[in-house]
Amino acid sequence: MQTSREVILNTIDFSGPDRLGIDFPEPYGSDFYGAGLTPSPDGRPEGGRGADEWGAVWENIGASGIGEVKQSPLASWDDFPALKIPDIRDPRRFEGLREARAKAGDKFLYGVGLSLYARILYLRGLANAWCDIHAEPERLCELIDILTGMNLHVVEECAKAGCDAVMWYDDWGLQDRLMISPEKWRELWKPRYATIYARTHALGMRTILHSCGHIVDILDDFIEIGLDVIQMDQQANMGLDTLGKRFGGRITFWCPVDIQAVMPKGDLDEIRAYCRQMAKALSSPKGGFIAKWYPDPVGAGHAPAAVTAACEAFLALT
Repeated sequence: MQTSREVILNTIDFSGPDRLGIDFPEPYGSDFYGAGLTPSPDGRPEGGRGADEWGAVWENIGASGIGEVKQSPLASWDDFPALKIPDIRDPRRFEGLREARAKAGDKFLYGVGLSLYARILYLRGLANAWCDIHAEPERLCELIDILTGMNLHVVEECAKAGCDAVMWYDDWGLQDRLMISPEKWRELWKPRYATIYARTHALGMRTILHSCGHIVDILDDFIEIGLDVIQMDQQANMGLDTLGKRFGGRITFWCPVDIQAVMPKGDLDEIRAYCRQMAKALSSPKGGFIAKWYPDPVGAGHAPAAVTAACEAFLALT
């Protein structure tokens, strides 16, 4: 019988896991153990209020515990020389990561990298960042390169800590299209992701990206540059059959039941049927699919009965 780590590795590598990989709450269990930086330069102030390490000021209107940036520290490029860049080489950030392998046991251990896109939006503001893509691409690339360099150091530390993978978080999609043109994404961001993924693979680890929204226009590109796992919480807006036919067998999908189109309805029969559809469209006997839950069910409007139905339906497929 394969360990949790072996199940996930064999799923990602299409080497034939002996069961479906899972990532569920207790009492259902998870094959994963994640460990981030403490503190992480991507961290938000407690309660979504106050300034983060970069100097971005967050405000929370009470809708969630996340908050949003109301004051960007780099609203003007004139402020670039004074930008507070967190010291990624501070060894204290990685103390928890170094202890993670022992705590993970036989689970699949992933470390957490830093955003290459969301942080740009926080630093420059959404309107400025989107204008920069066309008006100030060289300066924008300076900023992305800073984040790339920080990520390369994180990758090195993850390897030292015995991680099996590194995971990044960048939502690139709107509901029906990419946030920016695929061409500009390929010009500005794709080479930087490629550099980071290449180093991650050279150190013997897999690559994982969380990205929600309609991202099919660049998923082939991600596969080309070495993305091993796509963690997406939405699939219905792109279509399970589309995802399976276009990308199945070339990348592993790590997904819950669609958190917007299916789970909030609370229709238990629909949820169970969607679980079966996901496995059929995205999985194969060799691997390619890992079942997940959404870890903020209250914020997403997922009833406890819906969470139970999804977990039990997926477990029935193992």
